[in-house]
Amino acid sequence: MMLGMKLFNMLKLLQLPKSALAITIVLLIVLAMLLLGYLGYLHPVAAFLDSELMSINIGDIRLSVYLLLKAFATTLVLFWAAQLFLAAVARRVGQVHAVSASNKALIIKAAQFCVYFLLIMTTLKVIGIDLTAFAVFGGAIGIGIGFGLQKITSNYISGVILLMEKTIETGDLVELDDGTFGYIRQNNARYTLVETYNGKEIMVPNEDFITNKVVNWTYTTNKARIDIHLGVSYKSDIRKAHALVLEAAAEHPRCSKEHAPECFLREFADSSVNFLLIFWVDDVTEGRYGPQSEVMFAIWDKFKANNIAIPFPQRDVHLIQQESSAGAD
Repeated sequence: MMLGMKLFNMLKLLQLPKSALAITIVLLIVLAMLLLGYLGYLHPVAAFLDSELMSINIGDIRLSVYLLLKAFATTLVLFWAAQLFLAAVARRVGQVHAVSASNKALIIKAAQFCVYFLLIMTTLKVIGIDLTAFAVFGGAIGIGIGFGLQKITSNYISGVILLMEKTIETGDLVELDDGTFGYIRQNNARYTLVETYNGKEIMVPNEDFITNKVVNWTYTTNKARIDIHLGVSYKSDIRKAHALVLEAAAEHPRCSKEHAPECFLREFADSSVNFLLIFWVDDVTEGRYGPQSEVMFAIWDKFKANNIAIPFPQRDVHLIQQESSAGAD
């Protein structure tokens, strides 16, 4: 895991500079190096760095300081070129309105995989490494990198699976096992960005959406059910209370017209007769707590106007005075 994080941090260092000044400086350095190489001023330096003194042999592969510097420079240039190309692809794909957001993300991920694979192959070819010889110890290196990058790889593959299955898409309202509740804002290579109701932006690893239970409130429909538990006094008219509860829910503007509200008598408890009110809202992304609170206020007002009491737990305490025993003073 630590190896994976170190490799990922190294890749972050290869990010294309953001400011125009930094890009200009980098371009000037590259042009200066190319000009000095073309004029031959760098040939003695290259010969020294590529000499036997500055090189080592690993099996049939010879590595020198010159070769490593050449590999780094080639990788840097190709990596930046790949970033520019992928940014252009992302902009182009984003302008296609006929493709859904999940399919756009899937296309971009496929382009990233192809471009970076070609980048690696081109880098190895440019620096002169024989891929057949590289395969001698490539397996061992691959295993080591695999253990280090297993979490990153797992999250990347999980992200591709999520995009292909379309179980979670941008704009969905989700609830995770750890209590995270919010909207999907971005589907990225390693993580999915979830924005909660209190404004927090939580980066959830893609693997969590595959291995853990996830509630998607808007997977097939935006409708959602709201439950309200309430009790009335035994001295109240419970049939009247039942009608008032249904009336309060039906009058709310967000109560669904397709699903009429329902109220059930659930139990005769110690201090109250308990009901369960069920009503539906058409779009849960507009919130659940608002309609629930407003319907409860309406129930309170209707109960108060019709002398329906909402009880609180009560206990009767009986004091028993023991008689004095016979013969006591």
